[in-house]
This record gives sequence, C-alpha cells and structure tokens, in this order.
Amino acid sequence: MSEKKEANIIEIEQEVEPVKPVVVEEKPAAPSPPPPQPTVQQPVVSKEKPKSKRKDNVNIVFIGHVDAGKSTIGGHILFLTGQVDKRTLEKYEREAKEMNRESWYLSWALDTNDEERDKGKTVEVGRGYFETDKKRFTLLDAPGHKCFVSNMIGGAAQADVGILVISARKGEFETGFDRGGQTREHALLIKTAGVKHLIILINKMDDPSVGWDKARYDEIVNRLSPFLKQNGFRGSDLKFMPASGLTGANLKEPLDPSVCPWYDGLPFLQYLDNLPSFKQDQTGKPFRMSIVEKYRDMGTFVQGKIISGAIGKNESLTIMPNKTTVQVTDVLIDDEESEMADCGDNVKLKVKNIEEEDVAAGMVLCSLDNHCKIADRFLAKIQLVELRNIIAPGFNCIMHIHNAVVEVSFQELVGLFDKKTGKRMVDKKGKAVKPRCAKERDVVFAKLQCASPICIESFDQFPQMGRFTLRDEGKTIAVGMVLKASDQLCTVTN
Repeated sequence: MSEKKEANIIEIEQEVEPVKPVVVEEKPAAPSPPPPQPTVQQPVVSKEKPKSKRKDNVNIVFIGHVDAGKSTIGGHILFLTGQVDKRTLEKYEREAKEMNRESWYLSWALDTNDEERDKGKTVEVGRGYFETDKKRFTLLDAPGHKCFVSNMIGGAAQADVGILVISARKGEFETGFDRGGQTREHALLIKTAGVKHLIILINKMDDPSVGWDKARYDEIVNRLSPFLKQNGFRGSDLKFMPASGLTGANLKEPLDPSVCPWYDGLPFLQYLDNLPSFKQDQTGKPFRMSIVEKYRDMGTFVQGKIISGAIGKNESLTIMPNKTTVQVTDVLIDDEESEMADCGDNVKLKVKNIEEEDVAAGMVLCSLDNHCKIADRFLAKIQLVELRNIIAPGFNCIMHIHNAVVEVSFQELVGLFDKKTGKRMVDKKGKAVKPRCAKERDVVFAKLQCASPICIESFDQFPQMGRFTLRDEGKTIAVGMVLKASDQLCTVTN
C-alpha cells in the first residue's frame, strides 16, 4: 500500500479503566492486575519483494571487426580477476602451441568449442562472469565475422555497456572501418540495441607496427569520433583508451609511463568499476524477459536479460505467444542460485509445466496479469542506412527485434520525416506526404507485415521490445522503432 494510503489509516486507541482489586475476608487482598494496554490498529503495509543485497550487476558485450582481439581481451580479464586460474591458462597455452596458435590461448577461456578454436573465430556469444570492488559483471563475447551478425545482435540485446575493440595494427583498423567492415555495422547495431555507453578499446598498441605511438592512437580516435556521434552517441557516452589484450597492458594496472607516457587515465577495469549504476526503478512494473536460449538439465531452463520487473522463486509467469503458464522453481544469476532477480539481471530460470521443445528464442516471459502484445502488423519509424536500390511497398527483408527474428514486408509508406524541421513532411494543404519509395539516408514512417505473429511492444512502453534492425543480403539496411503495434490479429493457441 502506498504511503498516501497509509497516512489515511486512522489509529484507534481504546481507553480501558483499570480493574479494581477484589477484597476477600480472611485472605489477603489479591494484587491488582496491570491495566490492559491500549490496542492500536496497525497500518496495513503492502508486501513488496525484498531488495537484493548483491553487488550492482552490469552486462558488457565485446564487439568489433573480426580478429580485433575481443576474445583475447575477454579471456585475459577473466584471468586477471581470478575466474580462470593460472594452471588452466598454462594448459590452454600448451594446447594452442601444439596447434601453432600460440597467441590464441587467452581467447580459449571464452571460445570453448573445437570449431572456434580451430579457426580462431567466435561463432556463438561467449559468456563469462567477474567481479570488481563495487560491481559484478556479465561478460558477453560477440562474434565479429559478418556471417554471424545475427548472433552478435543477440549478444548486444543483453548488454548495458558496449566495448568496441579496435585493432591499431596497420591495415587492420582501416579494413574494419571502411565501408563493409564490421566496425561500422557493430557500432550501429549496438546503438540500436539500446546501449548508451560505449568504451572504445584500441587494442594491439604493443604491435611492432604501432609501438604505443600516440599519432596512430589519435588518428583512430579522430576518425571514429565523428562516425559514432553521427550514429547517436553523445561525447559523454564515449570513452577511448589504449590497451594490449595479449600482454594485459592497461586492463587492470595503469600503464607504465616508460611504455606509454602520453596516457594517464584509469585502466579498463577501474574505469568499469567507477561507472554509474544502470539499474532502473522497476517497482510495480510488469515482468518482461525475452528468451535468448533454452536448454534441458533435469528440467527446462530459459535464459535472458530481465527487461522489466522482478522475479522470485516459486512465482508463476506466462510464456508468450504460447500463453502457457509456468512456475519458476530456480533462479540462477551468474550460475549461482538466488532467491530473486531484478531488472537488468542476466538470468537462467528453471521452469516447469513446459517442455524444452515448446520454447524458442524470441518468446517472452510476462506477468500473469499483464501480457505483452502479439501482432503481425505494426507502424514504425525507420531510418534507412545502407541500400543498393530503393525501398517500396512489397520489399521483403529480415527483422531482428529483441531476440526474435522474422521476415517482414513493407506494406505501405505512410510518411516521410523532415530532418530540418524534425516533423513529418506535409504538402501545401497540410496533409502528410506519402512517398512512393525511399532511398538511402531517408527516415520514413511505414506499415510492416510480419510473416508470423511475434511478441512486440511500442517503443514508448518497453524500449527494449520496440527497437529493431532490418537486414538484407547479409547487411544491415535500416534501424527503427515501433510506434504502434496492432492488436492480436490471429488466433494463437496453446
């Protein structure tokens, strides 16, 4: 119950006269019993979920062009924070040396399957955990190869902070940043995913072609800054720092002035530890969690980041669009059991009343009394970023929204956004201009049709479920936000 209602509760006191002693002849008088205490009606307090006393949890994702050193940095951080012991690392080093891959051994802490180790390329989103003095971090290692951008988008959707890893080696930065490189696409996708703070870690500064050269560092910073700001990042949201993932320079300890005299900022882990909290007050908000993956281990487990609300053990939820009621029997945060989980936590939930084969990525766990929308049509504001040709009604592409992937078709272009006025374009009569087609860099309002119904929300209600990316022929062609989703247009049965 709110404080306002509590204040309206009237406390009632009952005045009771003390009982007089009863005097009996031939016996001493009995002592007077103490007067009864006035009874006070206690205010009714609503039962709220107890606040967790864990360290503030932050989800970070490593992104960037292939071979920039993302997995190596992630593996080295796990070693420096004690999550991977020296004996295990020495074992990885011996095995990597036998395969003539001496410099890859650190990445094996996150690249765990044989395919990733043989080719030296991350395929699935690697996952690790570590702690600093003030915070607990979930580390997500996204693939950098253009063939696995779909997996990268899934990792970005779970993150609070993005770590854009750039290779300072001559030629490698240019390859990633030039048109078609993954540096550009990843920066755009991480912003679309809702990540507001981006750390640009300029790696391989110890390479012989660089040698901690400040001129090379400044060149990269000067080329990246305008591009990132153009994609919506503010200057205060960006932090550049030099590093070496292989040697660990500037990851945990400050740089040696004899090695790099021109940088005196905090090292990477200390900077992370001093970041402000990304937690949002979700008291009273309905529960939402988009499922990233599922697996079976003595029961059905689902994994994802809590978008809104909180969840505790033995509570019931609804999986949409199946409309199946499930009970949460276990809550795991960083693979450790917990009584409850809050908004922003990356969790694994063990649920009963549903089989693993009935769960898929992109489904959403919701409160029993507040379900997310299910729709196959919606109105959106879309920015076209890279097109070979034009877009017109009937154009088909693939949409990524939270963790769902679905084919969509442009039904109608209903308006054009005027970048100068910040409003919809209108004709002389004041009617909205309906373009016949749209070209690269245009911002349009369009109605989209999905091939099948999906869980979706408008951007103003649940931003994480209202942002989307459109891709075609292996490239990101547009980003957008859902303005209005239609009501459920088709019957979804359990």
